[in-house]
Amino acid sequence: MGAALFMRSNQRVGLTDAGSRFLGHARKIETEFLLAQQAVSGVETTALLRIGWLGSVASHLITPAVTAAAQAGTQIELLEGSERELVRHLGQGRIDVALTLVGRGGERFLEEPLIEEGYALAVPDTHKLADRDVIGAEELAGDVMIVRRHCEVLSETSRHFTERGIRPHFALRSVQDDRVLAMVAAGLGVTVMPDSHRATGVMRPRLAGFAHRRTVGLLYGSQSETLQSTPHPFLDAIRTCGQNQPAHFPNMRTAT
Repeated sequence: MGAALFMRSNQRVGLTDAGSRFLGHARKIETEFLLAQQAVSGVETTALLRIGWLGSVASHLITPAVTAAAQAGTQIELLEGSERELVRHLGQGRIDVALTLVGRGGERFLEEPLIEEGYALAVPDTHKLADRDVIGAEELAGDVMIVRRHCEVLSETSRHFTERGIRPHFALRSVQDDRVLAMVAAGLGVTVMPDSHRATGVMRPRLAGFAHRRTVGLLYGSQSETLQSTPHPFLDAIRTCGQNQPAHFPNMRTAT
């Protein structure tokens, strides 16, 4: 290529700036080569679908799609990351599609909205206010809280409580929502999460006056926009899962 593509040391191998620029082209070359092999041999091969998964998207929203891909014998690869990381991976050609937030004002990639949801409290079902449909921030003045450090509305959540004079003690700061839910159920503290997160022993009442919402959908890489119109077990299942989500997630004691 006329330039160094890799930086090697005793501990790791990384891409140079030239390697990063070449990466997207290399992905396309690899895809075309595999298609050429298939055309010559006459043997159909299963293309690998590389999927980015936003860390704050609930696990149960993606597991049916993973099951569908496995049952169909389709090869997939999941890469978890933040919203910014997934956009970068798409731009570099490291993933083909991302299950992430859409409708954020970007026009770089093709978007397909799937689920619109709000945010609600997550409290243990033993909490004194667990059976309420709506709880005010002032009523949680004496509660311990858990911080979801990767939450896209973290600053808005903090502002909502501080404007009402609430400055709680934080018992846990985590980027793992499954762990956060487990700790809520165990009674460690309460938190604010997207509606779709739910677990046994956790109730989801609304936080009064907190009206923020988000849209979860598929973001397609520039070389993968045809995926939107191409049948694929994983993508078909994730779309069906999105269509089956209720507009409002009721206050539940157990996962469904």
